[in-house]
Parts: sequence; C-alpha cells; structure tokens
Amino acid sequence: MSRRTKIDLSKPADIRRLKGENQSDFWFRFGVTQSGGSRYEGDREIPKPVKILMALYLSGVIDDQKIADACGAAGVKR
Repeated sequence: MSRRTKIDLSKPADIRRLKGENQSDFWFRFGVTQSGGSRYEGDREIPKPVKILMALYLSGVIDDQKIADACGAAGVKR
C-alpha cells in the first residue's frame, strides 16, 4: 500500500500567501472567482471538487499548463 501525504487545506489564505499570489490569480486556476476564494479563506467550506484539484496542484501532480489543457479539452473558458 502506498503512503499518502496529507495536504492541509484548512488555511488557504496562508497557502496563497506562501505562493506570493493575490486572490484572483490563486483561485482562478481552480475555477473559483476572487470573491468565492475570499469566502473560502474566511468561513465557507471549500467544495470537495475544489479541494481535490487544490491537493493535486499543491502536491505537484498537476500544474498550471495541465489545468489549462484540461480546460481546453473540456471546452471550459478560463
């Protein structure tokens, strides 16, 4: 059985600040608006699909290019 590293998403504002990004840029890659990201950094629960995408990104499984490619393949405008 493989070991999984737990990624702590409980403080998304801290994660964003460590990356040196503003809310718009950070949350945009996950399909979230700046205002939505602000809510998640406050008191709102991050939806499960967004958490999964964040975990994949923060663990290095996917990067910005792979997200952009997936958006293009799915016909999602960014």
